[in-house]
Amino acid sequence: MLTVGAAGPGEVRCRGGVVYWSERRPAEGGRVQLVRRAPDGSTRELLGPEASARTRVHEYGGAAWAVADDVVVYVDDARDGRVFALDPTDAGVAERALTPAADAAAQPYAVRYADLCIDRAGARIFAVRERHQADGDVVDDVVELPLDGSAATTPEAVRVVAAGADFYAQLALDAGGTRLAFIRWMLPDMPWDATELVVVDLVGGGESIVAGGPGESAVEPLFAPDGTLTFCSDRTGWWNPYRWDAASPHDLDALAPTEGEIGGPLWVFGNRSVAWLDDETLVAALSHDGIDHLVVAAGDGSHPVQLDVPFTHISQVVEGPDDSVLLVAGTPQDESDVWQVDVAAALPTDGGPATATVHRLRPARDLGIGPEWFSRPEPLTVRIDEETVTHAVIYPPTNPDITPDAAAGLPPLLVLSHGGPTSAARVQLSLTVQYWTSRGFCVADVNYRGSTGYGRPYREALNGAWGIADVADCAAVAAHLADAGVVDPARLGIRGGSAGGFTTLAALCFTDTFTAGLSAYGIADLTILARDTHKFESRYLDRLVGPWPEDQATYVARSPIHHLDRLSCPVGILQGGEDAVVPPAQAEAIVAALRANGLAYAALTFPDEGHGFRRAENIIRALEAELWFFARAFDLDLDEPIEPVPGEGL
Repeated sequence: MLTVGAAGPGEVRCRGGVVYWSERRPAEGGRVQLVRRAPDGSTRELLGPEASARTRVHEYGGAAWAVADDVVVYVDDARDGRVFALDPTDAGVAERALTPAADAAAQPYAVRYADLCIDRAGARIFAVRERHQADGDVVDDVVELPLDGSAATTPEAVRVVAAGADFYAQLALDAGGTRLAFIRWMLPDMPWDATELVVVDLVGGGESIVAGGPGESAVEPLFAPDGTLTFCSDRTGWWNPYRWDAASPHDLDALAPTEGEIGGPLWVFGNRSVAWLDDETLVAALSHDGIDHLVVAAGDGSHPVQLDVPFTHISQVVEGPDDSVLLVAGTPQDESDVWQVDVAAALPTDGGPATATVHRLRPARDLGIGPEWFSRPEPLTVRIDEETVTHAVIYPPTNPDITPDAAAGLPPLLVLSHGGPTSAARVQLSLTVQYWTSRGFCVADVNYRGSTGYGRPYREALNGAWGIADVADCAAVAAHLADAGVVDPARLGIRGGSAGGFTTLAALCFTDTFTAGLSAYGIADLTILARDTHKFESRYLDRLVGPWPEDQATYVARSPIHHLDRLSCPVGILQGGEDAVVPPAQAEAIVAALRANGLAYAALTFPDEGHGFRRAENIIRALEAELWFFARAFDLDLDEPIEPVPGEGL
């Protein structure tokens, strides 16, 4: 079910009543297809069988495509990241290249593009460009490319619009094609630490700094129908929407002040949390206490009104046809999908409830099982001390074919430590979570300190404390559930990927709470990460751990690789051989240390994967390997044949 027929939507856009979205397809090698849905409901795939609308800018990508009424532009990951244009109404899918072919002597994907933005009237597109140079330096800028394809043969046709900052993102063009907005930031800041929101005058030249600076993250610029600029800022401690008018450049209007997050961290390009329904009505995704809500605001500073819709996780909000908005959203019983919400009809005129009509725009995938199989999320808050709490979402074991047997004892626990670490648990149907709960595990998805969705102070509580606060929170949730008699205290597992893999390894080394743990493409040595990772996160640890190399002693003290003598339980390791974010050397080092210390372990590398697994066969193998590992560690009987994982002592 995780792979066969799976096609997770990424981004959605609408032009002239036609809806477009992207789909990542594990069964097709993890490639990204673009789908066009006509007003009559018919759909058509736009890309050929080998093409993939994916970019590698910042390694995490996003916003690899854009649409206008009669043109789609996209980055083709299958062709070294070149940009192409096609006519979406042409069934023959004739296309033209907008950027040059790669230099055969250069490294693959040496020039990358993202955040594509079309100016149809000006016959051009704007994009963030990332150039990987021969000396190892990486240079980012904002460029203009002609839509006629002349830059594909004449590199001088590329015009640089903005340069000098370390990073650029979230391009937004006004309706007249005269002003371009974007955010920029400099190392060592991450985009949730501090950005500048800039508007460039494309006609007269010059720029205006609208918002941002030290201690403020301004994100998601969007020009409103009246020509003013909307964006989200966390200047109050919560990302909330604001409006800026060039006629009054020193004034900012708060559109919908609330103690919740409207906006979020920029890990990938293409985030959309706010859409204008008309000149006076703003629709937004509001995250509160870990749950997403769809809200409507009048844009006059009044409190937003929550709509009665079933969604608990919303990753995209964009303007749709006929007074509607389009969402990529999920519920506890629905995978993330593309939805249309008729907002105008939902707005109450008499103070009554705001009930909206929702329409799924893609056929629901038939999983062959009913909702009785799905474990329902249960929010949990655990107090760490008198002043500190942490949050989690609990999924009890659920399987209608099994009658619980008291003699079998309490269920094992699997704590999930999410990546980022500036990310958050998604409260929606996850078949990965259900894989575990259907097999008798209780799952705890922990939003430890540092997670997004609880305001800037909670996010910044991890600064200087990575490997301490997150570990304490995961351990506290596990201990709370064990003490409450919910799970078996002898079978407490933890797993995480990337930064969550670091939290997992640190929890195994620095606490006695867990009895087994698995790290997927996780960080074992902070020193190696500080010296050998990609540009986007090259200074991330300055705040989470301390300045490098001045605080080298702290890096050594926090790195699990130097404290494996404290391990007393089995460890699992999964790794991608092409990972540029957490290089394979990290996994190789920890496996060597586990072997040298005579500790039980299982380790598996996927040579054709990067940071995260995209191919169907690898997704299946990785998850079954995890089940095999925890079953061996917890002495559980498996009713399904799984190929053993290489390792020792299990």
